[in-house]
Amino acid sequence: MANDPGTFDLTQLDAVRVYSLPMRTRFRGVTVRQGVLLNGPEGWGEFCPFEDYSDADSVPWLDAALESCFLGWPTPVRETVPVNCTVPAVDPRRAHEFVANSGCRTAKVKVAEPGDPASADVERVEAVRQALGPSGAIRVDANAAWDVDTAVHRIRELDRAAGGLEYVEQPCPSVAELAAVRRRVDVRVAADESIRRAEDPLRVAVAEAADVAVIKAAPLGGVRRSLEVAEACGLPCVVSSAVESSVGLAAQLALAGALPELPFACGLGTVALLDGDVVTDPLLPVDGHLPVPTRP
Repeated sequence: MANDPGTFDLTQLDAVRVYSLPMRTRFRGVTVRQGVLLNGPEGWGEFCPFEDYSDADSVPWLDAALESCFLGWPTPVRETVPVNCTVPAVDPRRAHEFVANSGCRTAKVKVAEPGDPASADVERVEAVRQALGPSGAIRVDANAAWDVDTAVHRIRELDRAAGGLEYVEQPCPSVAELAAVRRRVDVRVAADESIRRAEDPLRVAVAEAADVAVIKAAPLGGVRRSLEVAEACGLPCVVSSAVESSVGLAAQLALAGALPELPFACGLGTVALLDGDVVTDPLLPVDGHLPVPTRP
């Protein structure tokens, strides 16, 4: 159950700070990441819903920030988390650079950028494979851009370009469409928006619409609520960031650190997408891993 902000004494907040960080590359249509940092008895929390989110959609993000400030996080079961690098919708040369400079052995490649031809996605994925070598894992994220038939065609095309995809994330908008795609392709289907922006985040599992659940602490209302969703859905989980600063990313790492099982690299290597940070030691991967923090 989400935390009720009314259960916390907000007068115990020691500081409220607004931040604005430019993105190195446009990502999800965003060129500047903005948010609010809150400092409470247990430490720092971050509130940074995207600008297109409604008030109702933004409430869980506040719940998550207050959880960090007032409750802290569960005890982790691991000390480090394997992470993927994230490759925006850039040209093949830059895609290769993103991967080569990351130190990660898994890459998540953004595809289906509005205005880009399908060939651009293929070339980007091919460049990522070249940078990773034959043993690295490639996943693609379409952000719900395709209909079912388009998704089936593009997934098969990108699977060939990658020499095998680990999974495709949110190829279509609806749960019914995800289920239809899953029945027609051999690549795993991962659900993201169908979990974090759904009234019932467990519907994906009930409908057998995905092989993997992508969970994010802030949109789901915090680390504890995310752990409940992960347990209830019964799917292998990948923790992914919402392109927060290192303060918000620390909560995502706390979630990844507390999951009983972590079969895939997590999408938490995103601080590299920001041109700056709010901390002196940003959470940047070393050899494809990030440390799990013990407190906010």
